[in-house]
Amino acid sequence: MDRQYSKFQQRAIKNFYDNRDAISLQRLGELVTDLYLAEGKSRATKWKQIAAALEKVGVPAKEIAHLQKKDDPALLAQKVTELQGKE
Repeated sequence: MDRQYSKFQQRAIKNFYDNRDAISLQRLGELVTDLYLAEGKSRATKWKQIAAALEKVGVPAKEIAHLQKKDDPALLAQKVTELQGKE
């Protein structure tokens, strides 16, 4: 079933895909802040979300596992800053 999008919708969809990396990096920054405040089960959930976001921006699985093992928000923040610099 083909969906017909208006010009506005087409432009919004195109802009989303054009800026997907920037959106993912912004989300990662927000998750770093959340991780600083999280404890217990909530912290584990945040790490799952962070791992998924890191995968989307192309961070190798080995590096993601290392960040999770260290469980250091400052180290993660440093990685996000590094990724933002690459953009």
